[in-house]
Amino acid sequence: MKKEVKIPQTFHSISELHQALGLPKPLHPLVSLVDNTEISIAKEQLPASFLFNFYKISYKKGLHGKIKYGQHYYDFDEGGMVYTAPNQLLATADDTEYTGYTLLVHPDFIRNYPLGKNIKNFGFFSYDVHEALHLSDKEKNIILNIFRNMEEELQSAIDDFSQDVMIAHIELLLHYSNRFYKRQFITRKAVNSDMLSRLENLVDDYLNSETALMKGLPTVQYFAEQLAVSPRYLGDMLRSLTGQNVQQYIHHKLIEKAKEILVNGNLSVAEIAYQLGFEHPQSFNKLFKRKTNLSPLEFRQSFN
Repeated sequence: MKKEVKIPQTFHSISELHQALGLPKPLHPLVSLVDNTEISIAKEQLPASFLFNFYKISYKKGLHGKIKYGQHYYDFDEGGMVYTAPNQLLATADDTEYTGYTLLVHPDFIRNYPLGKNIKNFGFFSYDVHEALHLSDKEKNIILNIFRNMEEELQSAIDDFSQDVMIAHIELLLHYSNRFYKRQFITRKAVNSDMLSRLENLVDDYLNSETALMKGLPTVQYFAEQLAVSPRYLGDMLRSLTGQNVQQYIHHKLIEKAKEILVNGNLSVAEIAYQLGFEHPQSFNKLFKRKTNLSPLEFRQSFN
């Protein structure tokens, strides 16, 4: 007998989600700020998995973030933030706590504003749940003050400036989140340096074995999976340490390996390209010249 596959429930509107959570109708159809303590249903009544057609930004009071590394602890114990973009698959956690606030923003609310295009630049919407933003007491107060201002604005009479003001609050929240994540990368520097060392070993192993020949060019997704982090988090972490994103880092390692083979081996340029995972030698030539201002053959001849 085949196991029944449960299709995730999709919430198309904020009003629909309010109803499912036992909440009153939202004050605005496209944006809502929920005090999670007002949710009136048990987590057992929620679907096991679901999708939202809108952005979800949650402050959770019970989100603990202390991490021990060696003899030191990093992060804080004042709750934290989780960010979800539309159409990301979510699941009801066993430890679901109805504390904190949840901001819901439909894409239509910001569509005609610069934020509608720029929101994709806030990488934390692509982070996994275990990569949440953990807040210090000072940071928590800043976030909660923004939420309180949003709540007051939503409860005020709508006028010509209501949407502008609300979007300004949302942008402020996102910019502070960027700042606080930057702090988190710094306070986790020892942890992240260890991850960088593991990434370096993974890339070296990939290029020094026949993996590239068998599987093709190394990808950001592959290394993120090996390190058990989301690709966007890995990229932001690496950028905070080295100034490079993961793709740039992989390309750097590829070129360094190519230089080594060109100088110390007798393989043709095409053979080197295939060994490093390139499907077409022309693609290898193009990348090598872009990074070194020399073709692979010119580089090899410069050492002869």
